[in-house]
Amino acid sequence: MAVLKVIKAGDPILRQPTQPVTRITKRVSRLIEDMIETMYAVDGVGLAAPQVGVSKKIAVIDVGEGPIALINPKIIEGSGEDIDVEGCLSVPGKQAYVKRMATVKVQAFNEKGKPVQIEAEGLLARALQHEIDHLNGILFTDLVDEKDIFEGEE
Repeated sequence: MAVLKVIKAGDPILRQPTQPVTRITKRVSRLIEDMIETMYAVDGVGLAAPQVGVSKKIAVIDVGEGPIALINPKIIEGSGEDIDVEGCLSVPGKQAYVKRMATVKVQAFNEKGKPVQIEAEGLLARALQHEIDHLNGILFTDLVDEKDIFEGEE
């Protein structure tokens, strides 16, 4: 496993919609392992493949309950509203209050290629929406007025 370089805002890969994963190969499995290691090394709660320079629909998340790998995730249901502070490993030092759905239901495949469905609220719901946005070329800074972005923790 390896710690990968986290791509910063301004790199065009962060703005491109990603490609679906069609087969779980050794390369995909290794990428997921490396993304998890990278997420922990940089103290993140989530990481999407474009953030490490790979334009594939892969994200990893750990909100304190162990790592979750998501391949081709999509939000199939969501409700409510929740506003909280967000930051991003690709936008270091910046934070903003971002409005998200309070609860979400996500369909994806896990690292073994098995279909999974996650129903989430709280930080997990926010992390799922944040990482899925990355897979569609959206940064949290796109969801707020520029004047509402403030200096935060790295």
